[in-house]
Amino acid sequence: MPQPSQPLRKLGFLTIGLFDADDPARGHESTLGIIELGERLGFDSAWLRHRHLQYGISSPVAVLAAASQRTSRIELGTAVTPLGWENPLRLAEDLATVDVLSGGRLNPGISVGPPMHYDQVKDALYPGTADAQDFGYERVARLLDFVRGKPASDFSGVEGFEVFSDRVQPHSPGLGRRMWYGGGSLSSARWAGEHAMNFLTSSVVKAEESEDFAEVQLSHVRAFRAAHPDGDRARVSQGLVVIPTDSASSAQRAKYEEYARKRLPRTAAPQGPARLMFAPDLVGTSDEIAELLHAQAAFREIDEVAFALPFTFEHEDYVQILTDMATRLGPALGWQPTT
Repeated sequence: MPQPSQPLRKLGFLTIGLFDADDPARGHESTLGIIELGERLGFDSAWLRHRHLQYGISSPVAVLAAASQRTSRIELGTAVTPLGWENPLRLAEDLATVDVLSGGRLNPGISVGPPMHYDQVKDALYPGTADAQDFGYERVARLLDFVRGKPASDFSGVEGFEVFSDRVQPHSPGLGRRMWYGGGSLSSARWAGEHAMNFLTSSVVKAEESEDFAEVQLSHVRAFRAAHPDGDRARVSQGLVVIPTDSASSAQRAKYEEYARKRLPRTAAPQGPARLMFAPDLVGTSDEIAELLHAQAAFREIDEVAFALPFTFEHEDYVQILTDMATRLGPALGWQPTT
């Protein structure tokens, strides 16, 4: 069996935080409980996915602020926040605030591009200026500048009884080094590296130079590190849908296998005009999943993961999956829980 060049150093998980429209508090509380469980199990990080106008967490930064007060060690991230919905200056303030509240544990992941269904939402999001919005890398650059302490105003000083700063406050000095870019293309990988970000690569990539998912993902990891000032030491986290079944009931195993089976056809060929490629969901015992991961070229070049939890399962399913990840799969990959 192929072996990674180094043991897995950081184990994280990603959740979408689904909720019932008639009882949204229960779903949000479930997400917070899952993050607390992750810390008890020794996970290094917990990440929230961003969903607008859907029944998933629309404000991960707010939820992570709550999570920061119910945990003490686990790193907290977004994977990812689509910047098309955000004002970079205001988002920088929110991120810095939560980073301060968490004691420097925030890992914001972001992406570019116009919001989904933009024609239907643009008048509500950007009334009067929708056609003038720039949804490219420049929006990320602005956010990075504000987070890293560059001036946001040409005024500072005292005015009456009030004191003004020319940069975002609070300023959290280490946050700028914990900014992540979620990318699925070579251009995004290179841009993230050139701007000294960290890189999130997931189960979705663009079929640009190949139709082999593993080859494409590996090319992104290498292009990012080639462009990054830290070279091979630049941080990359891989996020695949991984479902260990070691302690699952027979009913849970059947549900997990059916979930993966329904999603498998989309992995056969590039999808849509963007030619998106999807990695198969990995379902099986921890030993079986570890063998599949060790066989992946991209996995062998990284030492951090944020495994994605399936979107539609129940709270007790996530408890079982996370427990198996921490107690069975992680150690099979050379990882040790943080105590």
